[in-house]
Amino acid sequence: MVCGRASIALQCFKISGFVLWPFGRNIIPGNFGVMGLLGNIIWILVFGFELCIIHLIMGLVLCLTIIGIPFGRQHFKLAKLSLVPFGAKIYYE
Repeated sequence: MVCGRASIALQCFKISGFVLWPFGRNIIPGNFGVMGLLGNIIWILVFGFELCIIHLIMGLVLCLTIIGIPFGRQHFKLAKLSLVPFGAKIYYE
């Protein structure tokens, strides 16, 4: 069941694993199907929009300094993942 608690928990673990070690990884949106679309819509309404806005703001703040630019770029990747996690694939660069 894509929209159940277990599936949303898996998406939370996907995001937390990327937060734990973001460097050297990239995110590509994948095929998520009809149930994934429903899951992404529910995710955006409940969690995703706020998480995406927070990561975009933090990415912009971190990009103000030279040292913070790599961390800002990771926050932009996290914004993409936190907006639509169902069907997203994380791969090593």
